[in-house]
Amino acid sequence: MRTPNHAEFSDSLVSRPGQADPYTPELGSLPDAELPEGADVAELKTGTTTVGLRAEDGVILATDMRASLGNMVSSKTVQKVEDIHPTGALTIAGSVSAAQSLIRTLRAEVNLYDARQGEDMSMTALSTLTSNLLRSGGFFIVVPVLGGVDDDGPHIYSIDALGGKTEEKYAVSGSGSTFALGVLEQQYEEGMDVEEARDVAIRSIGSAVERDTASGNGINIATVTDEGVEIERFEEFDGIDAIQSGR
Repeated sequence: MRTPNHAEFSDSLVSRPGQADPYTPELGSLPDAELPEGADVAELKTGTTTVGLRAEDGVILATDMRASLGNMVSSKTVQKVEDIHPTGALTIAGSVSAAQSLIRTLRAEVNLYDARQGEDMSMTALSTLTSNLLRSGGFFIVVPVLGGVDDDGPHIYSIDALGGKTEEKYAVSGSGSTFALGVLEQQYEEGMDVEEARDVAIRSIGSAVERDTASGNGINIATVTDEGVEIERFEEFDGIDAIQSGR
């Protein structure tokens, strides 16, 4: 039997009349990730600052609370970090509607996995699922930070809008990320416990709030350990001392 050469093999994959396209699903079609006619990418973006830090005994995720619509502050109380897993949470930056849809989808998939397998999804599997959903183009434009704890310990994943993911000690996203990153570079240390990581996260969000006009109005803090996810909301950001005294 003769083995076809590269040109013949490539030609065999080209769909012909009446033949299914080998690059599309058997049922349905791939999501259309094209921008609506006349839409501007800048109009679909929202400013924010989100951070995630890996600690010795868990992870900390923190965000500001401001949502913007162009030059207008459209909301001062946005919840930008959500639990999506019994011991996992996700921060959101980007399109609000797409982010909400992504969170609902992830929660449903996590619940289905638990029902079918009888155990919680690992953070490796959850990060891969999130990456694949973003790569599909159906959640335009979302840039999340994923954090959670599983049998292998605490994890923080930086995931870009096209689905690329990397596991990090700390990660940032949003328009104020450069200001937050400067604080993390100086103050993050390996081996910190969740309380120490929480303080660093608050300082990093505070730095972004001071300098990024699209970030502000308050802070959301999620503490994730092997016991679960605790989310705190502080609608007035008066500095780290005021937030520490609120615990």
